[in-house]
Amino acid sequence: MDMQRSKVQVMGIDAGGTMTDTFFVREDGNFVVGKAQSNPADESLAIYNSSLDALSAWQQGVDDVYPELVTCVYSGTAMLNRVVQRKGLDVGLMVNKGFEQTHSMGRAIQSYLGYALEERLHLNTHRYDAPLVPYSRTRGVTERTDVQGRIVIPLREEEVRQATRELVEAGAQAIVIVLLQSHKNPASEKRARDVCREELKRLGADLPVFASVDYYPSRKESHRTNTTILEAYAAEPSRQTLQKVSERFKKHGAKFDLRVMATHGGTISWKAKELARTIVSGPIGGVIGSRLLGEALGYENIACSDIGGTSFDMALITKGNFAIASDPDMARLVLSLPLVAMDSVGAGAGSFVRLDPYSGSLKLGPDSAGYRVGTCWPESGLDTVSVTDCHVVLGYLNPDNFLGGAIKLDVERARQHIQAQIAGPLGLSVEEAAAGVIELLDLSLHEYLRANISAKGYNPTDFVCFSYGGAGPVHTYGYTEGLGFKDVVVPAWAAGFSAFGCACADFEYRYDKSVDIALPPDSGEAACAEACAVIQAAWDELAAKVIEEFVINGFKPEDVTLLPGYRMQYMGQLNDLEITSPIASAASAADWQQITEAFEDTYSRVYASSARSPELGFSVTGAIMRGLVVTQKPVLPEDPEAGPQLQPAAHLGKRPFYRHKRWVDADIWQMEALQPGNHIVGPAVIESDSTTFVVPDGFETYLDKHRLFHLKECARG
Repeated sequence: MDMQRSKVQVMGIDAGGTMTDTFFVREDGNFVVGKAQSNPADESLAIYNSSLDALSAWQQGVDDVYPELVTCVYSGTAMLNRVVQRKGLDVGLMVNKGFEQTHSMGRAIQSYLGYALEERLHLNTHRYDAPLVPYSRTRGVTERTDVQGRIVIPLREEEVRQATRELVEAGAQAIVIVLLQSHKNPASEKRARDVCREELKRLGADLPVFASVDYYPSRKESHRTNTTILEAYAAEPSRQTLQKVSERFKKHGAKFDLRVMATHGGTISWKAKELARTIVSGPIGGVIGSRLLGEALGYENIACSDIGGTSFDMALITKGNFAIASDPDMARLVLSLPLVAMDSVGAGAGSFVRLDPYSGSLKLGPDSAGYRVGTCWPESGLDTVSVTDCHVVLGYLNPDNFLGGAIKLDVERARQHIQAQIAGPLGLSVEEAAAGVIELLDLSLHEYLRANISAKGYNPTDFVCFSYGGAGPVHTYGYTEGLGFKDVVVPAWAAGFSAFGCACADFEYRYDKSVDIALPPDSGEAACAEACAVIQAAWDELAAKVIEEFVINGFKPEDVTLLPGYRMQYMGQLNDLEITSPIASAASAADWQQITEAFEDTYSRVYASSARSPELGFSVTGAIMRGLVVTQKPVLPEDPEAGPQLQPAAHLGKRPFYRHKRWVDADIWQMEALQPGNHIVGPAVIESDSTTFVVPDGFETYLDKHRLFHLKECARG
């Protein structure tokens, strides 16, 4: 092995429902992407296989590379899937007496989350999911704290001991404690937690106890309850998965501490006290990667679009920033997590295709073939047509080069299934039926993207669209056509882009806390200083939690950069905005002035300057503390320009390609053999082992020095 070679420093992992992607970055900024089928039974094995695939491009193995890695970031969907499938731990729940049924009833909005607007209008499409904790494992204890935080009825400790005993007898594997208004006054809930632990010790029961105030001291009781339950229900089993991944790395000589992508856009250690905030990590990586890429290219407004096997995820970056939702929903649950604001629809390249038995119309998803691809893979065990089957029969995908040839696809088998299930009943040819499916998917994604941009008051012409995910480049032309984006960018490493984004993220912990501050516009200096004191007290409390997390990971408090923030709104408004504080600490009326000015600047950017309403007064709803330590980041590649002329070696031949009711011969190009400046006019298919970039008739693309493809609409040939 060449001892002079550049060391491999950073690894990103995106363990999706279909594929597991790995992304390795060397000291000199060069990187490789690997892909393998996901393995829900053993994620560490899929990561290992994906690593082998990536490192083979550098003629290296994991035993060479794992020991020299400085940092590794994991993202995945296992925790989310565990919640969706209701396969978590048997949790016991302790609440205020009289509120035992609240979690089972849930918020009404949960009954229609995930449904399209037209379906939300009809009661018969609403459904109530089984609660994460059944009523049989819920116990009430006498206690009441009022909305101002005053203890009106003290906690009856003997009832806590009795409830603990009963929950243990009922088979609870963890106990969650959530008392009303504990975000205003944590005293009763903390005492209940301590009494519960004492009783468990007396019983000799080694169960973890989760009090909401230790994790999510936020208003909105259903959100706080769901999120704390998730910590016990799904995060604890996920910790075991991550430990297994970590142990496999160590077995091959790794010295780094595995980090996990968190919902707020930073990364945390797998040993972190709070793991529920890693519930949805893969799609977030793509948004972080897009922001880094946008900064490097000078793009401020970016529409991020990510298509995998199971879903289409989109997010907007405006003026270089993405929004953070403070009480989002996930897996049909309302939560108290800071989450990068994203919109998701269950339509991906693996979505199943069926005919509606009543209307005879095509229906896509919401279920998906996932890692089993479609009927075109003979070993899939599937007999329902997927979108991938349609791609294969239309000539978009190379059946011999799927996953670099690791899986051989059977075109004829896919044709037979499409004929029997779609084409025959509709009286169409197989090609017409398959093309109809692709056009339907592209149209629905196109409308979804357009509507999401327009609904936020923007115009696609102000945005650059980044298209990534394993299936992104196959569909880019279809869902961007006619929208008028300034530019459409497809990274050559689109398949591993979320893993790349994970590697771009800071090592960052974040804690949030609800506060209640409302100041009329004519408030005096004393009132402003008092408001600052409330914010500062919350920041101090949260900073201690953030530093504690870093100390667990071997850092010293002085290694941590603290970044305070807050959520603010005009008094009387329903929605607040998240602001990074312009000041490190708050104490005086002058500090309050800076806090409100920073809010008004952000408000002007998000809405409009003319919409500012300082005459209403200001309200602070939450305090935020982020802490970060510097980590190694990927460097964008810069290859020398080679001009528009294509090298003959990059041409793999021609393949019949069907679109707009006709077959054409498309040029097939090897993605890795293309050079910066190369210009390709459709119809063409650009193939790599991990993804396929389709450039149909009426489109052209060129590759820039950063290995980014730019897709443009042009005159049809």
